Amino acid sequence: MIEVFFDGKCGLCSKEISYYQRIAPTGIFSWMDIATDPHPLAAYDITQADALRHLHVRDCKGQFHKGAVAFLVIWEQLRYWKILAVIVGLPFVRHIAIAVYNRFADYRFTRLDHCQIAQNNMKQSKTL
Repeated sequence: MIEVFFDGKCGLCSKEISYYQRIAPTGIFSWMDIATDPHPLAAYDITQADALRHLHVRDCKGQFHKGAVAFLVIWEQLRYWKILAVIVGLPFVRHIAIAVYNRFADYRFTRLDHCQIAQNNMKQSKTL
C-alpha cells in the first residue's frame, strides 16, 4: 500500500488529491489528510509543518518521497499519468520539476493560515 500524506485544507491540494482518488485503482493507496489529523506522521518522525509544506508519499517498500518526487510515485500507478511520470522522471526535467515545486510549495505555505499555525506550533514545541 502506498501512503499519501496530503494537506486537505489547501483548496488546490485537496482538489488534486480528490481527482487522484477518483481515478486510482482500488487498494493501491492510503490517503491521509494530515491537516486534519497529523497523528499518522508521528510514527515516521515527520512534523505536521513539513508535511503541510511538501507532499509526502511512503511507497510499498517503506521508502519516503517528498515534493515533486512524491508525485512521481503516485503518477506511476495511474493510467495515462504513467507517461508524465516517465517524462518528469528524466534527470534534467526532474531537476526543474523539483525546483518549481519547491518554490510553489514555499509560496503556498507562507500564505495559508493553517500552515503558519503548524509552523508556529513546531517552533514553540522546540523551545519547551
